[in-house]
Amino acid sequence: MNSPTTLTGISSMATRQVLAELTAAHAQRSGVRVAIESVGGVDAAKRVAAGEAFDVVCLASDAIDKLLASRHAVAGTKVDLVHSGVAVAVRAGAPVPVLDSEDAVRRAVLAAKTLGYSTGPSGVQLARLFERWGIAGQVAAKLVQAKPGIPVGSLVASGEVELGFQQLSELLHVEGITVAGPLPEAIQIVTTFSAARCTTSAQADAVRALFDFLTSADAADAKRRHGMTPA
Repeated sequence: MNSPTTLTGISSMATRQVLAELTAAHAQRSGVRVAIESVGGVDAAKRVAAGEAFDVVCLASDAIDKLLASRHAVAGTKVDLVHSGVAVAVRAGAPVPVLDSEDAVRRAVLAAKTLGYSTGPSGVQLARLFERWGIAGQVAAKLVQAKPGIPVGSLVASGEVELGFQQLSELLHVEGITVAGPLPEAIQIVTTFSAARCTTSAQADAVRALFDFLTSADAADAKRRHGMTPA
């Protein structure tokens, strides 16, 4: 059987930049091009579950588990790629809030006129945090959820929201914002992003070679540059 010249994949937006860098490096090493489409995570999972043909899928770990359970991803092929934490952003030039403790973040949330968050796992966890703080009702009217595939940072840059919460990896590359800092450890929201081979793929060996590179020590520096840590 001839080796493939291209692998196709789909991912959530959180890993778009790091996967672009790492798959380009893999292509230089192996000669196998990897074309990954990055969209909102919910949409990505739906497309794989609908049977759209991809070789690889990269999503939050629990979303990959669901695709494995429904047999849209191949059992035994899951690999954990990165751990990704949430950071907070303000519009460039705006005052930068202090975020060095849980209480400080709570005060910043209550003081902000508008709050931006994502449809991804970090958004779900943020809503739970507000509930735990007992302020969900107070902040409900000022919450703005970014549409799938739209960076929260773009809402911050345009002035639509005053304080934006999203994966650091998705805020780093947005112009017109200042990253105020990560959430403090006590309330940090960490998502593990994983990959698996789709059942529509016939390129098992090529996918395994890609995963071996993505999980290797050689990939670690790129992961850190994009605001993540190796899994």
